[in-house]
Parts: sequence; structure tokens; C-alpha cells
Amino acid sequence: MTDSKYFTTTKKGEIFELKAELNSDKKEKKKEAVKKVIASMTVGKDVSALFPDVVNCMQTDNLELKKLVYLYLMNYAKSQPDMAIMAVNTFVKDCEDPNPLIRALAVRTMGCIRVDKITEYLCEPLRKCLKDEDPYVRKTAAVCVAKLHDINAQLVEDQGFLDTLKDLISDSNPMVVANAVAALSEIAESHPNSNLLDLNPQTINKLLTALNECTEWGQIFILDCLANYTPRDDRESQSICERVTPRLSHANSAVVLSAVKVLMKFMEMLPKDLDYYGTLLKKLAPPLVTLLSAEPELQYVALRNINLIVQRRPEILKHEMKVFFVKYNDPIYVKLEKLDIMIRLASQANIAQVLAELKEYATEVDVDFVRKAVRAIGRCAIKVEQSAERCVSTLLDLIQTKVNYVVQEAIVVIKDIFRKYPNKYESVIATLCENLDSLDEPEARAAMIWIVGEYAERIDNADELLESFLEGFHDESTQVQLQLLTAIVKLFLKKPTETQELVQQVLSLATQDSDNPDLRDRGYIYWRLLSTDPVAAKEVVLAEKPLISEETDLIEPTLLEELICHIGTLASVYHKPPSAFVEGSRGVQHKRLPGSAGSGESVESPDAGSAAGVSEAPPAVIPSQGDLLGDLLNLDLTPPTTTGPPPPSSGMQMGAMDLLGGGLDSLMGDESEPLGGDLGGSPAMGAGFGAPPAAMPASFSAPVSGGLDDLFDLGGGVGMPMGAYSPPKTVWLPAMKAKGLEISGTFARRSGVIQMEMTLTNKAMSVMTDFAIQFNRNSFGLSPAGPLQVLTPLSPNQSIEVTLPLNTVGPVMKMEPLNNLQVAVKNNIDVFYFSCQYPISMLFAEDGKMERQVFLATWKDIPNDNESQFQIKDCHLNSDAASNKLQGSSIFTIAKRTVEGQDMLYQSIKLSNGIWVLAELRVQAGNPNYTVSLKCRAPEVSQCVFQSYEAVLKN
Repeated sequence: MTDSKYFTTTKKGEIFELKAELNSDKKEKKKEAVKKVIASMTVGKDVSALFPDVVNCMQTDNLELKKLVYLYLMNYAKSQPDMAIMAVNTFVKDCEDPNPLIRALAVRTMGCIRVDKITEYLCEPLRKCLKDEDPYVRKTAAVCVAKLHDINAQLVEDQGFLDTLKDLISDSNPMVVANAVAALSEIAESHPNSNLLDLNPQTINKLLTALNECTEWGQIFILDCLANYTPRDDRESQSICERVTPRLSHANSAVVLSAVKVLMKFMEMLPKDLDYYGTLLKKLAPPLVTLLSAEPELQYVALRNINLIVQRRPEILKHEMKVFFVKYNDPIYVKLEKLDIMIRLASQANIAQVLAELKEYATEVDVDFVRKAVRAIGRCAIKVEQSAERCVSTLLDLIQTKVNYVVQEAIVVIKDIFRKYPNKYESVIATLCENLDSLDEPEARAAMIWIVGEYAERIDNADELLESFLEGFHDESTQVQLQLLTAIVKLFLKKPTETQELVQQVLSLATQDSDNPDLRDRGYIYWRLLSTDPVAAKEVVLAEKPLISEETDLIEPTLLEELICHIGTLASVYHKPPSAFVEGSRGVQHKRLPGSAGSGESVESPDAGSAAGVSEAPPAVIPSQGDLLGDLLNLDLTPPTTTGPPPPSSGMQMGAMDLLGGGLDSLMGDESEPLGGDLGGSPAMGAGFGAPPAAMPASFSAPVSGGLDDLFDLGGGVGMPMGAYSPPKTVWLPAMKAKGLEISGTFARRSGVIQMEMTLTNKAMSVMTDFAIQFNRNSFGLSPAGPLQVLTPLSPNQSIEVTLPLNTVGPVMKMEPLNNLQVAVKNNIDVFYFSCQYPISMLFAEDGKMERQVFLATWKDIPNDNESQFQIKDCHLNSDAASNKLQGSSIFTIAKRTVEGQDMLYQSIKLSNGIWVLAELRVQAGNPNYTVSLKCRAPEVSQCVFQSYEAVLKN
């Protein structure tokens, strides 16, 4: 007998048997067969050959069988589109079935069959179901619209389904409302600019009414939708908060977090002195604490969200420190997150409690947790100055334990404490040096080397200690090599006679024997400095270091605002914006918190939004004036998260908040009275000069007494203004300095918005993408009001025009010259730096026309020492043409008079930060040279203003 018997069988196969059973006359047999088909399909067998036989089973009254057939249909319709059309008639019929469950089942399955060919057949049944009398059918149909929109958006819009969906928001049944909101939100997400969810007070009221009666997931959809609404004023904001607050006590943690998100957003609009604001803060704490009694996975999600909330509003949980104390059975991921929040909440009031707890943690068995606990002690020392001494003694106790990883972490944090409190705790250096041999981790070795180099004059055998590290120089990590190079150069500058050999040895190792470009470059710089100018070397290497900030790991404010708007989503767990991890073409909208109503910030919350809704920059190392790398090398390489038009340069940010704190006076260290103060109480001044002056009256009827009496006798009229002057583009960054990227640009002011207009040219051989831009601190706080919009990749030899809107709410630092701007541009190749100068006329506000009495009083009030005089040569305009041209750039003529053939124009200018400049322009007929006298409380701006006069008049 051969083996062929194994390959011959009388059985016709499983598929054949199932086919026979599906076509059986007995209902029960049919149902069993369909169940077998579904089971095979579930385990991954291909049963698509049975498609026509399964579809024939649709004609049945049995709901269970119908569900099974529909399940099969959803799975195989895509691979058998021609066969799927056979099912259309049954759908249409089922959508008119008297049983609402069957009608809903039909419409649900219709939405799941993703076949273009049959979508148009399904429009009529869907339209009927959207207006069905049964709410269960309506709510199912609402979700079906979103599914259909994903397959064929145009069809949904043409059929008017979106309008029907909007009508369902007013439905009497709360579940229908919730599903309509969910569907519209889903569609709006893929079309960010469609404005489908046109939220207004009436709609919001309907949503809030439905909120109380929905299922928990329906409540989440509605709350997420509410979070996208911006209330008109603080009263509406308070009303919504009051109606959302009961959701905080819900059993479902997702509902709680969605409610917290809405409240966190709307709190921004409530004045801080409002009683309700304080009540709301108290109400937010208990639900967040309750979330921490759930299972560990939920705890972790809650803690990641709490971490964001604490950074935005630490006052919410400032009395709840104990709930963040670690339990012995917490998983490591929960422990580490709790530790992070403990440090954020640490303050003078609770520091003793926190330190006692951290000391306990440092003796645990879990190595990662112990390391983090030791670091936490150091962070507490830096954050709460009063506790520094206790922290240092705690760290010394831990070093005495001689546990290797504890000692290493302690040395790393003590280095930071030395940076924060110089000349205070250096007595502990001897103890640290005793543990030198036990250090084997790069970070700890680098920290110890830094300490030895920084305090070499206090350590007798510093040269021996550093020499011991030098023996295995090439085996060290880059971090240690760089630190060692700098430490030995410091040592040489402090003890030149004893360490000449040592410094030559390290420079030779760094420059000649090393492949690392960073190390080699630093070595060459030190070598040149030491050989050409030792005094300069001393100033550079031994320069006084800025104090380190208390919270270096705070999330960047604009990102924090966006993440607060995503509480309860993956973004709040990752601490990244959705655009960083959501792939595909779907447009991810950047969200921002609304502007707050109260002008002052709570003392408890230093990083909460400022009056204009723009967060302060986080505390950081303070760079010196010319320290281009100080800020720019900290370039945040994710694109900025702001969207929308920049705030207008006039209005709130000038009236309510003087960004330079009393104009440039304080910036320049000037002792003169700040601009916002009372100007000598002159009667013409009214209520002082802080408020913007009213618009100039149409006629000058009131006489003015004083030496300039006839000044305002307007002889010549002031013509219509021309457009604002914008300088021609110049090359800011040549291609040879930026690996083939050339940037040329200029600045313009259009409709009150400052713009940076750039041409980006790719002169390299590869495609450039992922552009981002960041400015260094500058004299007037210029910063990008949105991301750099380069939407398509920049191909070789291609140029692209980009307009970047700017605002003046960035960090301020006096530059030299005053209008200097240091810029960093990043793309997929590298980060590039350049400087450019903006014309100060970009900062001239459109509301800079002063009333004549105010002008006169101010001119008298500004000291004569603050007056500067300049010559403008080769200008061939008459006084009216000059006045016209200047007015186009917001230099306003208040009055004109003629004395002995010489026209004298009196003019006012207001800068975007509230500084006023007053000018007198003298124009002599036939003389091409003008004289301009400028008076200002911050005379440092006069030179730049004169340059703007010259540029505007000559171009």
C-alpha cells in the first residue's frame, strides 16, 4: 500500500460542508453554520468564498442571526465589493423595519462597510434614520455620518448630513446630543478650519442640559466639546464652571479628568479676587486626590495629569502633600511620578516633612528610586533656600553610608548646590574628595572634576586628583573628557607655576590624540587663548557663573498651555503635543488657554498666565548681554505651539502691561522717573501719562499758554498718510555659513502687525524640512507669534517666501545696538545662528498721535539733557510731503508753524512698549538738510529713531 492514501479523502472539505449547512432549510442549522463561519473568521481562516451564501441568510427575522451575518459582512465587504452590493437592498429594507433595534443595526453596519461603490446607495436610508422617531436609531445614525465622512467627505457635505447633525445637538434625548457632538468633533478634527461646531451660548446651554442625563462616555464627549469653547466674559465662564463642577464627583475617572480640563481652561478667565475662584480651587483638590486611590495604571495617568496641573496652578494641591508620599507597594513608575510632584509642591511650610520622607526613600532597595530620591533632596535645596543647610547635611549623611550609587548621585546634586549658593557649603569638599576612587559613572565623575577645577585654590592636591583622572583619558566618556579639559585649564590659571606640564599634557591629548570634534575644538580654543592672551583666558574660563534656576525641568509655558487643553488624553501622559505623535494627514489643532481676566497673578502660581494670557518664560540661567549661545543653544527644536494671528501691538499688552517695566528706563538702569509715573502734575496731563492719550481733536480751538503759545497755529494742513516704509530685503544668513541654506529678509508692519518677511533658498543638494525659529532675548521683547510656516519640503535650488508674524511679549534684555536681533533657525540638517537689525519704525504704534496739551506739557517735563539733535542730509521734500511720508510710518505731526521761512513740525511717536518720543523737525525751503530734535525719557532710543527718520524720508 502506497502513501497516496493520505492525499485522497472522501470528505469534500470544511468550506463545502459549511456551504451546504448555510443553504439548509432549517433555521437552527443555518444559525449554527453562520456561527461556525464567524468562529473560523475570528481565528484568521479565510472564509470569503462563502460570501454569497452568508448574504442569503440576511433575509431573516431572527435578530441574533442578522447580527452574525452583518458582522461577517463588515469583515469581508472590502475584499468583495461587487458582492457587497447584493446586500444593499436588505439594508434599505431593514432601515424601515418596525423593530428599532434592527433599524439601528442596519445603519450601524452601513457605516462600517468601507466600500466607495455602495456609499451613495446608503444615503437615503441614513437620511431616514437621522430623523427616526426612536432616539436609539438617531444616536446610531449620528455616528454613522462621521464614519461615512471618513470614506467620502464630499458626499456627506453634498447630501446635507452635516446640517442634520448640527440639528441633532438640539435633540430632546441626551444620548443623541452626545453622539452628535462626538460625530461633529470627529469630523472637525480632520477639517480644522471648517468651524462645524459653531459653539454659541445657546448651544452651550443645550449641551450643559444634556450633560446631566448622559451616559458617562456621552458626558466625556460633551465635556471635551465644551473645552473647545471660549466664553465671552468671566460671568459666562463662571456659569459654565458651576454647571460642570458636579461632574468632579463622578465614579468614572475619565469624566473627572474631562471636567478638570474644562475647569482649568475656564478658570483662566475668572478674576483672581473673585470669591468663586477660591471656592473652585478648593473643589478641584478632592477629586484629584480620589484618583490616587485607584489601581496603579490609573494612578499613573492621574499623576501625569496632576504634574501638569501643579505646574500651572500649584495652589490647588499645596495642602495635599501627604497623598503623594510613596507607599511600599507602589510600582516604580508611580513612585517616580509621585516624587516629581512632591518636589513641585515643596515649599518652606512643608519642607521638613518632605526631607524626612526623602531621606527614608534614599535607604530603599530599588536603585532607580533611590537615585531619584537623592536628586530630589538636591532639588529641594535649590528650590527652598531656607532648607539648603538641612539638605546638605542630609546628603553628607548619605555619602557616609558609602553605598556606591548613593554617593555618586549625592555628588552630582552637591555640584548644583554649589552653583546655586557659592561660597557657602565648600567646607564639604574634603568629604567629597575622600570618595573619589568609588566614582565610576560618567555624570558623577564629571561633577567631581568640575568641583575640583572650580575650587582648585581650596584643594591642596588638586593637581594630583586631576592627574589621576588623566591616566585613562581616552577611556572616559565625552562628558568627562570635556569637563577634565576645562578643570585643568582652570587649575592652570589659578596655579600656573605648578601645573604647566599638566595643562600641556591635556591640551595635547584633546587636540592631537582625539577624534571627537567637540573636544578638539575646545582644546584648540583654550590653547590659542592661553598662548595669545592669558588675561582674556582668565576672564573667559574663570568668569563669574550665573546662579542656576530652581526649576529647570518645567515644561515650556506655551507647551504647558497646550497640554492643559489636552488633560485626560494621551498628550497629557506623554507630556508631548498631539502633533508630536499623531501620524497621518489629519490636521492636529494647537490649543491655547484663553486670556485671564485678572490683571495680577497669584503669588502661589508664578508660572500661571500673565494678564494678556501669555505665560512668563520659565526661570533659566541668566545670559549676559552678548551671550548668543546662552539662549539660542537651548533652542526648543519642536515647532512653537502658538497658532492664530498675533495679538495687536496696541491695546492690552501696551496699556495694561508695560513689558519693559517703565519703558526702557528700567532696562537701561536709568534713575529717571519711569514713563508710567505722574509727569510732574502738569494740569494739561489729566490723570498722568500711563493711559494712552485720547484721539486728537478735530480742531485746535483751545489756546495754550506758555513759551510755545503760537506753536499750534496750524498753517499748513497735514495730508493723507502714505504706506509704512519697509526696507528692502538683505541677506541675513549666507548659504556658505548654513550648509546651503540662504536666508534674506526684511521687517514690515502691516495693519498693526509686525512681520518678518523672509526668502529661504536651498543651495544644497539635499531636501530641507522641519523648519523652526527662535529669537534670543532682545531690547523690545520681539518673539515669533506662531511657528515658521514652511509647509512643503524645500527642494535643491528652490526658494520660498515666508512671512512670520511677531509680537512684543518675549523676554527682554538690552542689546548693543539696541535694535539688534539674534536668531536661530533649525531644519532637518542643523541649527544655524545669525544676527540682523530691525528698523525701530516697526515698533511705532498706530495710536501714537498725542493731544496738543499733552504734547506741550510732556515736552516741558522731559529734562533738556534728554534732548538729542541730528542732521538729515540731502532730503529734497517740502514740509507737507515730509509730514505725509512720516505719517505713513506712524510718526504723527501734531502741529506746524513757520518762523522766518523755516517750517517747524512737532511730532509724536509711541513705541509698542509704551515709550513716547517727541520730535521737532525743521525744514528750510531750498535747503536739502533737515534738523530733527528728539526728546524722550529713555534717550537711548533716540539714535534708532533718528535712523528711522532718515530711512523713511530718503526712501
